[in-house]
Amino acid sequence: MKIDRETVKKIAHLARLEHDPETEEAMMASMTEILDWVEKLEEVDTEGVEPLMHMSYELNVMRDDQVKDHLDRSNALDIAPHHDQQFFRVPKVLDSGQVKVDKG
Repeated sequence: MKIDRETVKKIAHLARLEHDPETEEAMMASMTEILDWVEKLEEVDTEGVEPLMHMSYELNVMRDDQVKDHLDRSNALDIAPHHDQQFFRVPKVLDSGQVKVDKG
């Protein structure tokens, strides 16, 4: 299928694309090439082929959620190197590249 200048202008308007007359020839050639490729795809016999939902047949392996024992806050804070009554204390990163820990 051959694309003409009017079709390029109409598509550019619908897609809200700005273009100048110098690029119309290149756009016409590209669009014609794309439509020729689609016409070739239409020749392929797809009888009996089911449409794909995804491009891969791999399935995500899921496991059942299980409730397990967890580490409560007081035990976690007890084994943390630096903490206050509620939070972990972590080093501040300074512009100079030094790391300091506020033992507050």
